[in-house]
Amino acid sequence: MKSGKAGGDRKKNTSLRLDKKTLKALKMRAIEEDTSVQALIESLIEAYLDRTARQSKAENDTTQD
Repeated sequence: MKSGKAGGDRKKNTSLRLDKKTLKALKMRAIEEDTSVQALIESLIEAYLDRTARQSKAENDTTQD
C-alpha cells in the first residue's frame, strides 16, 4: 500500500476557522455518520460546487436562446 506522499496524493492542505459550536456540532455529526470531519466538509463542498455549476449552466442556457 502506498502512502499519500509516496503515492502522489492529489489532495492539498488548507486551513479552516470555524466557530467553536459549529466545529463541535460537525464533529458530533461525523461520529454519528461514522465518518470524518474532513470527509463531511469535502462532500459538502463538492455538492455546493456541483449545484452552482448546474445553476450557472442553466442560466447560460436560458440567456443564449
